[in-house]
Amino acid sequence: MRRSKHASQKGEGHGQITNAVSIRERPATVEDRAVPGHWEGDLIEGSNQSYIATLVERHSRYVMLAKVTGKDTETVLSALIKQSQKLPSELYKSLTWDRGKELADHQRFTLATDIKVYFC
Repeated sequence: MRRSKHASQKGEGHGQITNAVSIRERPATVEDRAVPGHWEGDLIEGSNQSYIATLVERHSRYVMLAKVTGKDTETVLSALIKQSQKLPSELYKSLTWDRGKELADHQRFTLATDIKVYFC
C-alpha cells in the first residue's frame, strides 16, 4: 500500500507492550518440552471479522480453540481467562504469545489466572 513519506506506522505507542517479559526469560523446562503445562498462543483472524484464539500445549501438542468476538484486549483476555479455567492449574503454568496488541494488558491476565505470560 502506498503512503505519504510523512505517514508512518511507527508512531508513539504502535506495537509496544508495557512490561513485556521476553521469551528468553522462560524457564529451561519450557524449552525442552519435558514438563506439561506451558502453552503457546496466537490470535487468528478469519473472514467477516471473525477471530479464534489458539492455544497449543508444548509437551503434548494438545490444542484448544476459543472463539473471540473481537480482537481488542478486553475481549481476548476475557476469552483466555475463561479458557484457562477449564483446566487444572497444574496444566496451565505459562503462556507464550507474539507481540500482538491483543495481549497488551497481560498483567491483568496474570493476576486473574496466576499464569505467567512471555512474549516472542
